[in-house]
Amino acid sequence: MNALTIELSHPSCDVAIVGAGPAGLMAAETLARQGVSVHVFDAMPTVGRKFLLAGKGGLNLTHSEPAPTFVGRFGDRQQQLAPLLQPWGAEQVRAWAQDLGIGTFVGTSGRVFPTDMKAAPLLRAWLQRLRGMGVQFHMRHRWTGWSADGAALQFTTPTGAVQVSARAVVLALGGASWARLGSDGAWAPWLVARGVAVAPLRPSNCGFDVLPQHTMGHETRREFLRELLGQTPAVGWSAHFASRFAGQPFKSVAIAFTDSAGRHFSRRGEFVATATGIEGSLVYAVSALLRDEVQAHGSATLHLDLLPDHSPERVLAEVRHPRGTRSLSSHLKSRLGLDGIKMGILYEQLGKERMNDPQALAQAIKALPITVVATRPIDEAISTAGGVQFEALDDHLMLRDLPGVFCAGEMLDWEAPTGGYLLTASMATGVRAGQGAAQWLVAQPQA
Repeated sequence: MNALTIELSHPSCDVAIVGAGPAGLMAAETLARQGVSVHVFDAMPTVGRKFLLAGKGGLNLTHSEPAPTFVGRFGDRQQQLAPLLQPWGAEQVRAWAQDLGIGTFVGTSGRVFPTDMKAAPLLRAWLQRLRGMGVQFHMRHRWTGWSADGAALQFTTPTGAVQVSARAVVLALGGASWARLGSDGAWAPWLVARGVAVAPLRPSNCGFDVLPQHTMGHETRREFLRELLGQTPAVGWSAHFASRFAGQPFKSVAIAFTDSAGRHFSRRGEFVATATGIEGSLVYAVSALLRDEVQAHGSATLHLDLLPDHSPERVLAEVRHPRGTRSLSSHLKSRLGLDGIKMGILYEQLGKERMNDPQALAQAIKALPITVVATRPIDEAISTAGGVQFEALDDHLMLRDLPGVFCAGEMLDWEAPTGGYLLTASMATGVRAGQGAAQWLVAQPQA
């Protein structure tokens, strides 16, 4: 998505916004509406690359659930985000999109989408509005921190280094996922060096690698020999399971997990088997708990219910039902509808001997233990946790130790599940940072 690129004739401006994602663009709009001259800088050649990718399969703008439930999705940071989401929540996002000429609708899950499901038309309309309001864009400007005296922002550009002075700065640099789209977390050391408290960036809404099946006491002789030779992968499914089922979804299942602190998760949904583990919407929903447990204890074991519509008693009765000359696979498909990847995971985790134990099999169908031992790399995650701590910010999202510098978006220390929460909160923080920067300019008249 192209934006008009302007070269600064004078390396100074009222407000410099670093980052042209949703948070930065919303800060720019908020400031421009108050007549402030705004310059937006971004390392990428075009605006909103991660925003466009997020909308590739249908842009999830926000969620229609009641405000208290919505705020509760932000977990430990709901207290800090509630005052930001109250004036800029789901209703405001929909009204804002409508004002851009983009209608929205509520899907069956309660998620809110543009009528045409696409991100590009909305971004085009947004950029047209911003340009009309005088916002100037400077693409291929990669921020590299501050000048030696701390008075100017430093950028690298295709034509060389540039320093820019601004009366106020809004940093909206994203987290550390999808580095190729601009969010690489490189900003963290520069803020830490200026005394800003930054929590380590960690993957959120991410996939996991599983404990290999052979380490659970079910290895074959071939796998045992491969392990002795150092040829067995440290994580992942068996080669047989991965070759047959990697990329296939688990549909109509449920996951239950209780961590060592007693926090409990239980939900139905879908997820996908990968070559080395699991990912997808249901896994993302529990990913924060799993991630924290793995970090604290080295592993986390969830329980997978393959037939959430069936009671344990019914499953046991069907498993025990005489099958005559039918194979076990045919019997389970006929009596319980189990086949494909669901049968595959049962054989993967139980092995042939326990598959022929009706009690063990029935228990596994309703609560199959799957142990995860590592998150996937942060660059693969949907989003990140960690970042600039709220304790380092005032109510206007200005850094207490760097007056005139505001932070917004995913670079703040919060996380939320997928479902429109990430985008809504990023925009809400952009609004607040923009308002704060505008007030700062009024309180600090130009010399």
